[in-house]
Parts: sequence; structure tokens; C-alpha cells
Amino acid sequence: MNKNKFYVTTPIYYATAKPHLGSLYSTLLADVSARWNRLQGKKVFFLTGTDEHGQKIAQAAQKAGLEPKLFVDSFIEPYRRIWKQYHLDYTYFIRTTDPEHIKAVQTWLLDLQKKGEIYKSNYEGWYCTPCETFLTDKDFKAEGSQAPICPSCGRSTSFVSEESYFFKLSKYQDRLLEFFKKNPNFVVPKERLNEVVNFVESGLKDLCISRTTVQWGIKFPDDEQHVAYVWADALLNYVTAIGYLNDTKKTDFELWWPADLQVMGKDILRFHAIYWPAFLMASDLPMPKQLLVHGWIKINQQKMSKSFGNVVDPELLYNAYGADAVRYYLVSQMAITQDAEFSLEALERHISTDLANDLGNLLNRMVTLSIKNGLLETPIISNWSADSENLKLESLAMIKEYSDYMDKCHYHMALSTLWKFISKVNGYFHAQEPWKIKDKEKFTEVISATTHSLKTIGILLWPVMPTKTMELLDSIGIEEIIGGNRIEKLLDEGWNSKFVLKQFPPLFQKIDPQVSAESVLGQIKKEPEITVPETKNIDITDFAKVELVVGTIEECETVQKSDKLLKLQVNFGDKGKRQILSGVRKSFAPEDLIGRQAIFVYNLAPRSMMGLESHGMMLSAVNAEGKLEIIKPEHPVINGTQLK
Repeated sequence: MNKNKFYVTTPIYYATAKPHLGSLYSTLLADVSARWNRLQGKKVFFLTGTDEHGQKIAQAAQKAGLEPKLFVDSFIEPYRRIWKQYHLDYTYFIRTTDPEHIKAVQTWLLDLQKKGEIYKSNYEGWYCTPCETFLTDKDFKAEGSQAPICPSCGRSTSFVSEESYFFKLSKYQDRLLEFFKKNPNFVVPKERLNEVVNFVESGLKDLCISRTTVQWGIKFPDDEQHVAYVWADALLNYVTAIGYLNDTKKTDFELWWPADLQVMGKDILRFHAIYWPAFLMASDLPMPKQLLVHGWIKINQQKMSKSFGNVVDPELLYNAYGADAVRYYLVSQMAITQDAEFSLEALERHISTDLANDLGNLLNRMVTLSIKNGLLETPIISNWSADSENLKLESLAMIKEYSDYMDKCHYHMALSTLWKFISKVNGYFHAQEPWKIKDKEKFTEVISATTHSLKTIGILLWPVMPTKTMELLDSIGIEEIIGGNRIEKLLDEGWNSKFVLKQFPPLFQKIDPQVSAESVLGQIKKEPEITVPETKNIDITDFAKVELVVGTIEECETVQKSDKLLKLQVNFGDKGKRQILSGVRKSFAPEDLIGRQAIFVYNLAPRSMMGLESHGMMLSAVNAEGKLEIIKPEHPVINGTQLK
């Protein structure tokens, strides 16, 4: 087995919307682990992608009035764009609609049939479409004729009765328990594995792996009335992406599999810790080495979810704070072992204190002082003073502790360790008072010791903040860090380097305390309680006064200094074009609306908002999932058509 490789995966994300903070967090954890292993000289494969089949996708596409493939295609560019903004350096982006994946899944299903691992029967039970989950008896307590609530998402389920293919999951119950016993570190944190073991010990039933009432999916080989259950399709992406059942990529598959780390949220643990290992056992494939299972990101103590209307848009964070600051906050403040509260105020506080003050100011003060005193290049120091020698020993101890935490995926603990060292370097620099030192040799030693410390900090911090740390390292003359095992080099080479110092703009700016987080992004609130307002009746003459007209949005752009408004230029055909302001910015990007038809109140009196005039109002509604929908005609009609 090749020990100098590292294969890491993210869950693949449902292509029903652009990425939110939760999907960014999972992908970021995978990126940090990939970069950490690159620092150690390993060859790395980092896989991410989108899950594009199943009933959930089909229903969302129908609501949008699009064919499923065109619907999922529309979300790929936002994923690629946002992942690029956040420097998520993936090797391959898989889509479950890729022809190679479809072919491999069909071959895999055929192989399982030949082995007798699959049989045809009938399924009757409850199904959660948003989670694409068949509920078991352990998932709910029946309450009369009421549909049970999904334990994962809290939404109602529907009763399904159809012919299906079943995978012999129950056959692997004892084998799974034996695997868990022999591999106690298979799931991180360990508490999650206990949940899995308890579930398996309570008894496994065979798993339904096909649907006949859903058509959007991978057709079963030799039985096209059936499509593969979306999780059977989706889980296979981890092997099909690296060449499984592809004759031209056998060498690639043998190199990369098994995965070294698979990252996911706790809500999909059962699929990855039970179904996935059982599929692999049935296919005679090795188990992945470890599952990293993180908690939920919460907003106001509530799980972040599109259905709750409290998701945070990563692009808004990127535009307001930059990628590296957000990356640092998520990794350092969101412990993987538990759910974590996301707070804009906390994000801004850590940018100002940890990044601008502790790290950025240390670098800026040191370089500025050195250049001011004519020291542009530090020589190799042969003899260190006691204070400098102690700092060096602190550095070596910190590298070992930091590395241990990183190897165990306890990234928040690693960063806590690193920041304690940054505090010590600041303390050393302040105590030495180099701005007062007249002895050139002593001054040079203090600058060199501080620079060696910053070199270590920059290299260790690179997996978390790849752009800003390269700026830091560039300012002390280090332009490349990938090559060989950089962690071993830090431990072995000692403090025997020269540095060429250059002045750069500050790494981070403090957040102005007078500018609140709400003014940057808008306040994130809990889902409001549902109330039934008193109905005020109008007569037909009042209603007849309202002109509802169909128009096409030809241009759309954001309104400066507003986190709610979009400015639309709407074509009403013979009625001309109008500028209309609509408060839908939190739900739609400008490019989401361009070219779409909608229904507008045409004869609304002009209103002035943010210094702009609006001549009408676009109609919208909140659907059952809490998502804003634009009201539009069922089929395209001529612009200017009035509703009757």
C-alpha cells in the first residue's frame, strides 16, 4: 500500500441551490487536510462534487419549470466559482450525471446481482424526500394515521409502496460490528461511532436500492423500469471518480483507494458508516481509513438549513471579509466534535484580534523596524541568547503538538496551540524592545529570531490560510513551501536561515467597531413564528383596479448600500420597459433572474428607495421549504400580457 499518498473526499452536494456555509465548511475541512498532507510531501487527491439524481432533484426541477439536467447544470458554475474564491484546491469535481460514473454504477449493480447480493421484492414504508431516506422502525414512533416526522430534518414523510430491488444489508450486520471493534478510530470523533454501533446492534434490515416511482436517476441494468436509489448512486462517486470499473484507469484506482479521509456532516453518518462499508464489503473492496464527522453550524442556536431560512451565503462573507479570514474563523472556532454557533460579531472580533493584531501587526512591526534600521537581509546566527534559545525550543515543541492535533483532525486545537506560540513571539519581541537596541548584533538577533518564528507560523498556517500566509512568507523572502516533508524540515533544520525582508501592506485590517455586522450582511434571524393575520376583505371593484402584468427581466443588478434590493429592468412588450426595485437580494443573485418572466403589479404608484425610483412590484411567495419563489406564468407568454 502506498503510504506517500493521501486521498480525501467531501460529501457530494445536492444540486438544488448554490453552496451555503455548511457545504463550504465540509469542503474547507477537506481542503485543510489535503494541504496539510501536501506539506508533508505526499501526493494528494482531493475529491468534491455534486449529487444530481433522485426525487428531491426531480421535484425541485419541476418547480423551476426545467428539465432535471438543465436544472442541475445551472448550479455547477456557482459551486466552481465559490470554491475558487475560497482557494479550495480540489483535484477533481465529480457530477453523478457524468457518463463515466453512470456506466460504473450500472456495472457495479450488475456485479452485485451476479453475486446474489441483490434481489427483487416489494417495499412499503415511509420515505423522506428532502433527505432521500427510507425510514426504519427505529426512526419514528407511529402515531395513528399521521405521517411520521423525519428524525434528521424534522419534515413530514410520505408513504411509499412499490416494487424494488433490495441489497442484503442484514447479511453484513455481524461483519460490520467486527470491523468497528477492530477499527475504533474509523469514525472521528469516537462518540459518533458509538451511535453507529448502537444502530447496527439493534438490527439491520435489507436496504431498498431502487425506485420505480422516480424516473430521474441511473437506470438499473436490464431493468429500466427501476432507477438506482440515490444513495446507492451517490456513495459510489468516491470510487468511480478515481477509476473504479474503468479499464483505462485501473492503475489510478489501485494508487488512490482506499480513501484516507472522508469528510461529512453528522446528519449523513449512517449512510457513510453503515451502507457504504457494506457496499464495499459486498464488492470486495478495502474500507476507507477514516470518516471525519463534524457537527452542525447553528444560527441563533438553530441548525442552519435552507428550510429554516437562516442559511449564510459564503459569497457575501467573501465579499465582506475575504477568503482567508473566513477560513480561519471556521476552522479555529468550529470544533468538529460538536455543533457550533456562527456569529458575524465573533468573526469580526477574531479578524481584529487574532489576525490583524496578533499576527499581522507582529509581522508589520518587525519588518518596518528592520528596514528602518537598514537591515534588509538577516544573516545566519551562530550563537543565540538564552531568551532566543528558549523561543526556539518553544517553537520546536509547538510544531510537534500542532502536528499531532492536525494528524488527528483536531484543527481547532492545532490553531489554539499555534496562537499560544504567536502570543509568546509577541511577548518576546515586546520584552526585547528592539526599537531601543543600539547594539547592531543584538538587534539582528532579535529580528532573526522573530523572523524564524514567523517562518514556522506561516508554513504551519498555510493549510488554513493559503493566500495570506504566502504573503507573510514572501515578505521574509520565502516564495515556495511545497517540496519534500516541510514539517520534518522545520524540526530538523533549526534556526540557521537567512531572510530577505520586504515591506508589504498589512495582512489584515481591523474591523471598524462603528460598522456593525448587520450593516455588512443584514441580520440573520431565527425563522419567525407563523401567525395567521386577520383577513381584510375587498370588493371586486378594488381588485379590478390592480393591473397584474407579465414581463421579462432583461437586466438585474444589486443596489449599493442595500442588502435587500435588486434593481430590475423589465420588458413589458408594447407597454414599454420599466425599472422596478425588488427586495429579493437575499434569495437571488442578479444572474438568477436575468431572462426570467414574472408577474408584476404594473400600476403601482412610483416609490423612491435608496435614491432610486421603482415603477411596479414583482410578486413572489415562500414555498413549503422556506425558499422564495418568483410568481410566473406556467408557460411563457407575450410580454405585457395582463392577468384576468
